[in-house]
Amino acid sequence: MTLTKIFIIDYLIYFETLLSCNYMEDLVKKLEEQISFLQNEISQMSDEVYSQQKEVSVLKKQVSNLEKRINELESSDEAGMVMIDKKPPHY
Repeated sequence: MTLTKIFIIDYLIYFETLLSCNYMEDLVKKLEEQISFLQNEISQMSDEVYSQQKEVSVLKKQVSNLEKRINELESSDEAGMVMIDKKPPHY
């Protein structure tokens, strides 16, 4: 082999390695960007789930209070009389 051929082969190997490194660097950069984006999405979803869980807890308490109130009204003799026997206040 001549010196020129060796130089060209070495240069091609170097260039291929350089391209491979650049490709890997680009790939790593893209993966890091995707990971960052997904971490942000997970954080936002977690915050939303927490907010919804608080709201569900409040709604459960309200439903429980309404059920208690309904049971109290149903068990009260006077509640039945108010609905059936008494005239509305505007009479």
